[in-house]
Amino acid sequence: MKLLLLPGDGIGPEISNVVSDVVEKLNDKLDLGIKLTRKDVGFTALDCHGTTFPPEVAKEAEDADGIILGPSDSAAYPSPEKGGINLSAAFRRKFDLFANVRPAKSWKGVNSNAPGMDMIVVRENTEGFYADRNMFSGSGEFMPTPDLAMAVRKISRDGSKRIGEAAAKIAIERPRRKITIVTKSNVLKLSDGLFRDECIKAAKTYPGLQVDEIHVDAAASLFVRNPCDFDVVVTSNMFGDILSNLANELSGGLGLGGSLNAGENKAVAQASHGSAPDIAGKDIANPSALLLSTGMLFDWLAEKNDSNALKEAARLVRSSMEQVFTQPDNLTSDLNGSLGTIEFGRQIIRKIEEL
Repeated sequence: MKLLLLPGDGIGPEISNVVSDVVEKLNDKLDLGIKLTRKDVGFTALDCHGTTFPPEVAKEAEDADGIILGPSDSAAYPSPEKGGINLSAAFRRKFDLFANVRPAKSWKGVNSNAPGMDMIVVRENTEGFYADRNMFSGSGEFMPTPDLAMAVRKISRDGSKRIGEAAAKIAIERPRRKITIVTKSNVLKLSDGLFRDECIKAAKTYPGLQVDEIHVDAAASLFVRNPCDFDVVVTSNMFGDILSNLANELSGGLGLGGSLNAGENKAVAQASHGSAPDIAGKDIANPSALLLSTGMLFDWLAEKNDSNALKEAARLVRSSMEQVFTQPDNLTSDLNGSLGTIEFGRQIIRKIEEL
């Protein structure tokens, strides 16, 4: 099995080192047969190859069974014509990564605004209001006159159906078997009405699944007031982008924000936080989000390959982190601790050895 690790920018190389060590430890412990390849992307690749996404890396990505992508400082990249390619967007388009799956879970030992929270936000990743993904050609934003800017929102029946099915499939495997569809269908009657109806149809194919629908403004309030009432949330692109960040902050912070961008045949593990260039090289970055994302990739690969060993690898990632978090001396600075990036990784590996 081939995994491709792309460290990215800022703190990316530091936290990717931890992920690499953990993957190798799991490979040895469980005889996973993983070949982990590491390639430079982002500013490092731009300096060496004139592009943030060299063709060699694109070929490696096609051949890989799964991809682990470190954070990218894409907002600071030059234009695409000058080599500044947004890797996340490139992978999303290339592999049709339509589902962005973002858990938000509070952990014992970590300060949280919502103790007991255990939610997964499933965000449609290829449509919606975002101008870079809703047109075949050109941008979804345009200016008919110098004083008027307009944006197009794309909601398709097929896109709504498949994200609804992905969310329902996740929900039916969880103890609560509950899915909440978040829309603004009282205002966006056609587009969000279509999204809602297709998600409801998808959920009905899973008997025993509790299905709710709420509007996005109410969801934002209820995430804060009663976050433990939610289990699996499915929503459109922009709503999901916002609500998943809110959920992560409630559960303990973006440093714990694991994320998986998944399609039918490929998945990319990618932490939900940015590249944090201001703390790069200081050995204080929290690698938890990228580790949790890697665990999610193992789960996705386990299902795809019917592999108990990969499923066990995913469990060990979560269990080792759960045990490390319970010890106050093992927290990184963003979690009010003092442990450095490298030592945090060592603690995770020690727990994997013990489990």
